[in-house]
Amino acid sequence: MTRPPSSILVTGASSGIGAALARVYAAPDTTLFLGGRDGSRLEAIADACRGAGACCIAETVDVTDREAMADWVAGCDGTRTLDLVIANAGVSAGSGDAGESADQVRHLFRVNVDGVFNTVLPAMQMMVNRGQGQIAVMSSLASFKGFPGAPAYCASKAALRLWGEGQRIWLRHRGVRLSVICPGFVDTPMSRDNPYTMPFLMDAGRAARLISKGLERDRGRIAFPWQTFWLVQMLAVLPPAIVDRLLSRMPSKPAVPEDHRPG
Repeated sequence: MTRPPSSILVTGASSGIGAALARVYAAPDTTLFLGGRDGSRLEAIADACRGAGACCIAETVDVTDREAMADWVAGCDGTRTLDLVIANAGVSAGSGDAGESADQVRHLFRVNVDGVFNTVLPAMQMMVNRGQGQIAVMSSLASFKGFPGAPAYCASKAALRLWGEGQRIWLRHRGVRLSVICPGFVDTPMSRDNPYTMPFLMDAGRAARLISKGLERDRGRIAFPWQTFWLVQMLAVLPPAIVDRLLSRMPSKPAVPEDHRPG
């Protein structure tokens, strides 16, 4: 166990798990730096956190803008030394009826992978320099198997999981803790477009509480719910011929129209 973080940065904080995490950490003597693309929703979350006694500074940011993110992270750390950085921002899309377009594949990697790097790398360097801090990388249980309905999403989350798990070992010797978060189905605006039953669907507030407890315990991998975790583990080790037959029956997640993407 470690002392609770008092200065926390969260990306993708305007909705879903990011908003729920902001609410979980909101408390007196805590400073929250919240980033998101939807300014009005972000400010509503910030107001709720202020109502819980936190000092909350909200900023409309684009995680794909490397220079802007580096400036924002450095500015937040300069305001109050960051104890915890949660790289949560991400997007989801599937293959739909026509398959994933090249633009969609690149967009998913730009937001989900580059967006995390643009958040974590500046913070990591500052934390390593002072020999303390904590980083959380948002992956997914989808990172354990490439599902045909959302191959680019699965691949982007797999890249984050493997990168984060490798970085954890290196960072540990430098006083910095890193955890990889692997949620299953969570009730968020991102998941509500899924045209299929989502087993063990979890409320975002409960997911945020599980994440905060896992970070408090410095768990390298925070994966939940356990039922879905063991299911994807099983799919990852079964012979491909068997898994292919099983997954070929799954419906595809819709592709995201160009005008519905976070800009």
